[in-house]
Amino acid sequence: MATDTDTVESVDPGLGRVSRLRGAVFRYVTFVASLVGVVSLGVLLAYVFWDALGMDSAQPGWYAGFFLLVVAPFVGFVLWARTDAVAGEVALELFATVAGGIQGGFALVVVLDVIAGVDVWLSYFLTTIGPAVGVYLYGRLNRAASWTGLGILAAGLLGPVAGTLLIGRIDVVVSGVGAPGIYLLTVTLPAALGVGLLVDRDEDLGDGRWATLALFALGVAGIVAADVVPGVSQSVWQLFVASFAAPTGYVVARNLADRERWSGLAGPGALVVGAGVLLLVDGPLGLVGPSPWFDWQFLTSPPGLTDPSTAGVYAPIIGSVFVIVLVAIFTLFLGVGAALYLEEYAGSSGLRGAVARLVRINISNLAGVPSVVYGLLGLAVFARLIGTGIGTVLTAALTLSLLILPIVIISAREAIAAVPDSQRRASYGMGATRWQTVRNVVLPRSLPGIMTGTILALGRAIGETAPLLMIGVPAFRRDEPTGLFTRTGALPRQVFTWADNPNPEFQYGVLAAGVVTLLVVLLTMNSIAILIRNKYERGDV
Repeated sequence: MATDTDTVESVDPGLGRVSRLRGAVFRYVTFVASLVGVVSLGVLLAYVFWDALGMDSAQPGWYAGFFLLVVAPFVGFVLWARTDAVAGEVALELFATVAGGIQGGFALVVVLDVIAGVDVWLSYFLTTIGPAVGVYLYGRLNRAASWTGLGILAAGLLGPVAGTLLIGRIDVVVSGVGAPGIYLLTVTLPAALGVGLLVDRDEDLGDGRWATLALFALGVAGIVAADVVPGVSQSVWQLFVASFAAPTGYVVARNLADRERWSGLAGPGALVVGAGVLLLVDGPLGLVGPSPWFDWQFLTSPPGLTDPSTAGVYAPIIGSVFVIVLVAIFTLFLGVGAALYLEEYAGSSGLRGAVARLVRINISNLAGVPSVVYGLLGLAVFARLIGTGIGTVLTAALTLSLLILPIVIISAREAIAAVPDSQRRASYGMGATRWQTVRNVVLPRSLPGIMTGTILALGRAIGETAPLLMIGVPAFRRDEPTGLFTRTGALPRQVFTWADNPNPEFQYGVLAAGVVTLLVVLLTMNSIAILIRNKYERGDV
């Protein structure tokens, strides 16, 4: 013991100083590297948004009004909210709800009104979505009902078949009620009923029936007055009432019911009032504001190559969303299925174990293959050999699925392997089979990690251009896709085309607006996936 003590005491104290110095240097180097990365990304995004919003065309007087009416109150509220945690929490919740509601509204418009169509939506709502949601709600209200899981499974399996057969047989209903009326009954009314249930569960908010009636009345009013608002049709009004007005109204009412949370509404209120005043006074005062490229006309117009003022991204947005939804379906089922087999069922010894190890190694290698190689593979296998077509929706979806499938499998394997073996053994000890253990123990606990990997993978897929070039996605297409075997445009491909246009207005204004649109679509999908992941992490689902 004396020898050990002498050895420890004889260590040169200078070594400790050197170690601390290296640690401090490493800490500051990593901090500077992170700061450079964040600042560089911020400058790039600021440059893109500056061009997309046409800020260079605004006069100094407009900037002064914008600073006094919008920026100064917002900065003041942020500084004050640092001393009031409740105010910051309320403001952040309201901002997130508004942003999510707007993004959700665009997603509903794309999925229901553009891709599916009102007849397809009504068919599947009557046969699949309505019955499944009804059985689920009944199970939440009546915990003793043990058949609800089978009921939801039956609706999910048999409903699409019945819905497909129903398409084309309800044309009389569709033409008689009209698209706005169908969305009112199948989207706005369920959202209003959901908000009413939430209000009833909160004793401070009063009677939920009034909330349901108010939202339904707002939807009915939209059928009469929606066409008065430029660019907002009656159908779009219904979808935004469900996705934007319902959650925003509920969040505002819940915060108004608690006097301690009123302070948090000051920031959002100041923004709304300041922006409204600026819009009202800029005309009479002769203030010239920005001329944004990124506006409603840009989102609802077909792409163009000659006139920048009429160019839009409507068809590329529809194509990208169509493709990425299929990619998400393919990769989730195939990726999670492969990961489950490799972690839970594949052998660890013998021939099966050797094959499983070989598959794991090759999957890891495939994650580093350049995307252009996957484009060539998609062209050769899907477009040529199988015959899915050059530049079609299905070819693009299958090619991008191959691209991100290794990432999804690897992240899903890591999430599944992170589930403690003690929980598996406890499930087996209670008499559960392997499938029951996987379904009830492994999947619920690994789902947050699986969703995280899928989010990252989809983020890569939606921005890829090289595979789309290889499989022949057209550089310019004015029409949105109508089926799996229809040639489609895509947002990254369209942005790449505009970058090559010699017209400076395309290279800067229109291109920047396309990049902002791509970011919005990506953030919308990520927000939905993160919301689902967080619910599973909290155990709310």
